[in-house]
Amino acid sequence: MTQVTGESERWSTAEGRAVRRRSLAWDIAETLLIALVLFVAIRGVILNYRVDGSSMEPTLHNGEMLIVNRRAYMGIPLGQWLAWVPGLSVDPTWTWYPFGQPRRGDIVVFHPPNGGSEPYVKRIIALPGEHVEIRNGSVYIDGKRLVEPYLSEPTVWRGMTLDHEYVVEPGHVFVMGDNRNNSSDSRVFGAIPLSSIIGKAWLTYWPPEEAKILTTPAYALE
Repeated sequence: MTQVTGESERWSTAEGRAVRRRSLAWDIAETLLIALVLFVAIRGVILNYRVDGSSMEPTLHNGEMLIVNRRAYMGIPLGQWLAWVPGLSVDPTWTWYPFGQPRRGDIVVFHPPNGGSEPYVKRIIALPGEHVEIRNGSVYIDGKRLVEPYLSEPTVWRGMTLDHEYVVEPGHVFVMGDNRNNSSDSRVFGAIPLSSIIGKAWLTYWPPEEAKILTTPAYALE
């Protein structure tokens, strides 16, 4: 009787260890799965970007690291979906932007228009349909001077193929670097399509002494 009890105890102990091992293995697998899902979800929303060059001085410096919001301008085609609802009359082109559309002053990262592999980072200056003109060292939007407090020098027209004025096409934005006299931007290659925008720069985090949130300026048109 004593021997049977001992064997039963040893069996229970071994079974308990096996259960604990299975439980530990499941906990590890569950943790790794959650971590993987979170990583994929986060990478789908944010992107790390390293500033290359001085075209955004003095706002952004060469080598700074940015966090870019890849879903800042996400559009949901509600018109297409609601058009299937019987008896409901909606514009099929209606798109809802839960986080807003591109605004003047947003700093964006986008695919280069020349087919290069490295994304560009510039500031949105003019929106679709707006008339852009540069004269007397300033940018004019629809005939009114744009006050840009982040600039340290006058703006010149550096375009090689464009005239001194430009009308932004539908579905495009006109972008420029803050370092106006050392930036290849829409003055050279024209407005960029909204589809080429990777995301909106949200903040700088490296080096730590340069960390800051990148806000959109409150512009004045004079």
